Amino acid sequence: MSRHNPIEVIPTLRGVLFGMNVSELKQLGALIQKKLPTRKSDLVEIVVRHVKGDGLRAVWQSLDETQRAAVAEVVHSETTQFSPSRFRAKYGKDPDWGPTDGYRHKPSALGFFFPAHLRMPEDLKERLRTFVPPPAEDKVRGLEQLPASYEQSFAQWNRKTKQQEHGTESIPLAVRESERSAPRELFSVLRLVDAGKVAVSEATRRAAPASITAVTAVLEGGDYYPFVQPKSKYGDENAGPIRAFAWPLLIQAGGLAQLAGSKLQLTKAGRKALAEPAVQTLKVLWERWLDTALLDELSRIDCVKGQTGKGKHSLTALSSRREAIAAGLAACPVERWVSTAELSRFLRASDRGFSVSRNPWHLYVCQAEYGSLGYDDGVKIVEERYLLALLFEYAATLGLIDVAFIPPAGARSDYGGMWGTDELPFFSRYDGLLYFRLTALGAYCLGCTQDYKPAPLAVKPALRVLPNLEIAAIGVDLEPGDRLALDAYAVRISDHVWQLERPKLLAAAEKGRSIEEIREFLTARSGGPLPDTVTHFLQDAGDRCVRVRDRGPARLFECADGALAALIANDTRLRKYCLRAGESLLAVPAESEIAFRRSLRELGYLPALSGIRPGTGRETTAAA
Repeated sequence: MSRHNPIEVIPTLRGVLFGMNVSELKQLGALIQKKLPTRKSDLVEIVVRHVKGDGLRAVWQSLDETQRAAVAEVVHSETTQFSPSRFRAKYGKDPDWGPTDGYRHKPSALGFFFPAHLRMPEDLKERLRTFVPPPAEDKVRGLEQLPASYEQSFAQWNRKTKQQEHGTESIPLAVRESERSAPRELFSVLRLVDAGKVAVSEATRRAAPASITAVTAVLEGGDYYPFVQPKSKYGDENAGPIRAFAWPLLIQAGGLAQLAGSKLQLTKAGRKALAEPAVQTLKVLWERWLDTALLDELSRIDCVKGQTGKGKHSLTALSSRREAIAAGLAACPVERWVSTAELSRFLRASDRGFSVSRNPWHLYVCQAEYGSLGYDDGVKIVEERYLLALLFEYAATLGLIDVAFIPPAGARSDYGGMWGTDELPFFSRYDGLLYFRLTALGAYCLGCTQDYKPAPLAVKPALRVLPNLEIAAIGVDLEPGDRLALDAYAVRISDHVWQLERPKLLAAAEKGRSIEEIREFLTARSGGPLPDTVTHFLQDAGDRCVRVRDRGPARLFECADGALAALIANDTRLRKYCLRAGESLLAVPAESEIAFRRSLRELGYLPALSGIRPGTGRETTAAA
């Protein structure tokens, strides 16, 4: 990883052996023969002869499987340094380096390959490369099935027995599928910006609290965690906004919106995005986020201090961290659940590792004197929380991954032994993210596939679609995502029955849900063909959605009389930029306004300022 200092290269085995003391050489020589000379040069020659020619292959063949893997990892890498943490992450254990008797270490045969501080001499590495096979490729291991709940450990004080009690509690997993909702949420947020309802800070570009509330209202199913009134100010376990926080930043980083005064307004690219398929826009937003310096996800981990002081200069480049995680995501199996712990392990075990700071001793919890994060556990905890932040707040918001999570309070106990964390309900608001699933959209955005084709909905009979346009739930309770879909398209008439109605269906289509999508959903969830009446109803609604088109905003110009309006509308220079909108009104599309004004001046007219009455040159009054 990048936090390690450059490793000094050892050119030859003979050179490193002469750098060892006689005691160390005797311990290594004892693996070859019982009777050993006392002179250092003689001891060196014994070891060199032992691994000379075919002897090196013989020594390598004497190693066990794990020891051979340790040799192969270095032989087929760009370094001569063995990394214990990386090896442990990949293989789950350390190779056998030999027993330790008190302060004295007796090396195993692995010592012939790493005679000095876990480093392999260059000449030895070159010889080994000719016959040592490459190590096994590490892969991200997916789950056969997502568990229904998470066994969360807890500890509580029993006042009666006056003892600390330990146990586990089953916490149901909440699942949020985002591949189909992200495109709709993108359009909803862009329309919210276009309506002037998203205000952000000029300094931080973060959305104001009222704007966060407005964005939350247009998210499908709301944000991940609903707000719960805390019992006391010292026990607030609310995670706060996550998706609602991310969307205003994402569209700014992607160039779809910019600050105008105190509010965001759509850019030309943002208006264009409203009229184009969302998939390509989401890919651009992800790619732009990888490079943006608009926000460091680490700043969202509130308990980590020192980020704006001395520690700021030691923080690594944002793009290097994000690209490392993106590369890890790209290695994940598509449409299979993966634990966040597994992705963290894979990153540590591969060359895709990342570091948050070049000097993590400058980062701390509570107080710099006691709560430094420079210790190994602290470094790992911060890096894993950064990974969770990027996944939960940005990758999931853009639809690259589906997520399975629990409330963050008590979800992880890895920081419990750190100084100053006793009162923390969680280390980060993202602690509850336990599993994720790379979507087909995610594979496309990460460059794993050239074309995007959404994954088909799984066929599982959970609904009965009736000819009278009613939809009834059957069998087990519906999944939350299915209920959200039904609530979006149909009117609920009881706990388990919905009714298809045209106004509700058209309102859903206006928010970005296609009629084809509801047809596909009902077919998959009913497990068979839809009744003819339902098919015709959906086809008619689909036709009604395309017969009137939104051609974008236009500016209205009023002429003094109908004759002037007709003159302008029929002029060869102006007629391609405007349309008649009544007796004396002209409608000019927003993208044609500049050309319209220029051609109007060439015709000899100038649009009056707002409030000037045509034909008088005087301001209008209330009486007028």
